[in-house]
Amino acid sequence: MVNNAGYGLFGSLEDLSIEEIKAQFETNFFGVIRVTQKVLPIMRKQNSGTIVNLSSVGGRVGVPVLSAYQSTKFALEGLSESLSYELEPFGIRVVIVEPGFIRTNIMNSSIMAKKAVDRESPYLSLMQKVENHFKSMMDNPSTSQPEVVANVILQAITSENPQLRYTAGNDAATVMQARKTMSDSEFGNLIKQQFL
Repeated sequence: MVNNAGYGLFGSLEDLSIEEIKAQFETNFFGVIRVTQKVLPIMRKQNSGTIVNLSSVGGRVGVPVLSAYQSTKFALEGLSESLSYELEPFGIRVVIVEPGFIRTNIMNSSIMAKKAVDRESPYLSLMQKVENHFKSMMDNPSTSQPEVVANVILQAITSENPQLRYTAGNDAATVMQARKTMSDSEFGNLIKQQFL
């Protein structure tokens, strides 16, 4: 089973309504839980199965104006890791795929928080910078194609002993390596350079 439903919600935390945040969690997090709970009895009965949860590099690294979206992905990471221990005795494997920038239509399906696009928002300039960075990455010829993610999923589900986590995309492994090797302040400066 591959859990891949989701959308992005752009906006600073101050500009997000509780309703917008709840809607983000309903799709990106609770949707995964609902589908997984329906499938688990079948997988347990057959004593096998693989659950692939599409997270994001944003499930392990925060960036500005995506706090709600990335919170759902951080939550998905914790859920998946905990679930992997619960399900291993039943022959069920859990895999987390963490794409970086992938050339998809995510910007078309993303939502801007209502207050975030208000000219009175103190975060409007920051919002525009991050949005422009994302749009430029989608237009960048070096940004990975969706097939990269499909190939990582295929590798994971056909592996005899899959890893818990896989990165996908040209930038994903680089970002995760930087996060592991840099101090918080060094990594924070890198994020600021990229997005601000």
